[in-house]
Amino acid sequence: MRLFVGIPLEPTVLSELSAAVARLRSGSDALRWMPPESWHITLQFLGNATAEQYDGLLARLGEVHAARVPIHLGELGSFDRAGIFFADVALNPELVALAARVASATSHCGFVPETRPFHPHITLARAKGQSRGQPLHALQRRIQRRAAFTPFLASEFLLYESHLSSAGSAYEVRHHFRICSK
Repeated sequence: MRLFVGIPLEPTVLSELSAAVARLRSGSDALRWMPPESWHITLQFLGNATAEQYDGLLARLGEVHAARVPIHLGELGSFDRAGIFFADVALNPELVALAARVASATSHCGFVPETRPFHPHITLARAKGQSRGQPLHALQRRIQRRAAFTPFLASEFLLYESHLSSAGSAYEVRHHFRICSK
């Protein structure tokens, strides 16, 4: 199974993001838009896991304790080389600490944290084809005003399984973990 750990979005934010995406979508886009039910903030991508690793993850992630995490969405932007259009998520000490605790917990199960700096975001669309940057630049030109999103306090993180298909990835929630103070 292919796994990752992420923070789900509050219904208000899902609604606000859906409205922002609806204003930007174009039938001629060379983009694959992600459905709102797949939107999340990734804390750590784990990749393929064995049944033993999965059992270990449940135990170790269940031991993660942290303060509730304030989530503030920022600008809409893109990672041109990766072909991703996203909503940025502001870094704050609580979010960084939770990501570090998750990475520490998963390392005991044989997973290696990424070496790239943590850049939390919500993937809204992926560009198709070789010239990924062109549709993203066209999309950026359609953004007329800065979107405002309601901040929220994350009270849980989830273990997701990613199912790959020709239509894109579908995510299944495998387990909920409550965030609670020590």
